[in-house]
Amino acid sequence: MAKIKYKFNPESLSYERVTISILVKLKRLFTYLFSTIGLAMLIALLFLQYYESPRMKTLSKENQRLQTQYELLYKDLGTLEKVLDEIQQRDDNLYRVIFEADPIPSSIRKAGFGGTNKYSQLESFSNSELVIRTSKKLDILSKQAYIQSKSYDEVLKMALDKEKMLASVPAIMPIANKDLTRTASGFAFRMHPIYKIWKFHEGQDFTAPTGTEIYATGDGVVEEASGNKRSRSGYGQCLVINHGFGYKTLYAHLDGFKVKEGQSIKRGDVIGYVGNTGSSVGPHLHYEVHKDGKTVDPTFFFYKDLSPEEYEKMIAISSNVGQAFD
Repeated sequence: MAKIKYKFNPESLSYERVTISILVKLKRLFTYLFSTIGLAMLIALLFLQYYESPRMKTLSKENQRLQTQYELLYKDLGTLEKVLDEIQQRDDNLYRVIFEADPIPSSIRKAGFGGTNKYSQLESFSNSELVIRTSKKLDILSKQAYIQSKSYDEVLKMALDKEKMLASVPAIMPIANKDLTRTASGFAFRMHPIYKIWKFHEGQDFTAPTGTEIYATGDGVVEEASGNKRSRSGYGQCLVINHGFGYKTLYAHLDGFKVKEGQSIKRGDVIGYVGNTGSSVGPHLHYEVHKDGKTVDPTFFFYKDLSPEEYEKMIAISSNVGQAFD
């Protein structure tokens, strides 16, 4: 039972009973209630700050474990990146050396990801930097692996065409050249026999009597068999064979043809005869090899019918500086 309280009234010189209104009681109740709740929350915050619940401990361990796994994954991706770089280098060498094709540009292999930030949803994590860095590397390696798989598809296609390409490469000398006695001026600057100026000689000359048979140096299709091309001025009767795979061969100063334009030929077929037509000072064959539209040294391709010793001798003879025949 609540105690009854009295207070002294100095005016009436008597004690009067103290009555508390409902409003005051409510104010006291709410003050007590909010004070209690505030104190409880303060105690709870202090408790959570210095003491982890079993669930918090479990989540903390799980977070630490995931962070460790991300760090290990990032290291593994670094190892995978090195392996992929080595595969790409071997692939590029395979293109250049065996198939004589251009390697995939590094700008394509190493291209990044543009546009919107696809990793923005990862920025809210406590270890977002590690997560984003790992995700980016994984995406880049995935793209490089995809490009590499497409590259190998092309390598497979070229491998299937390899036999055809080997037969098409101009790999023999265009005339019979026993003991290399018919080897003359090579691929270098030479004195022009008519104009008496130093001029680059873009092929190789072989001396031989008029009427000597000329052989196709690789499989292909006769692209030109005439002496009327303005771009071939000075070459006389000229024959061009398109071997495919970027290769063409040119045979100039001919006395006549044994093939016609559009005809398919095989390596070793007789295609014409040595002559002295055009700007020439004596019967000989001027022979050129073109790769991707540029003239290259024909001696690089005489590997089908020359021994290493004969090849060295060929290089020495064709390197002599002197006057060309055309």
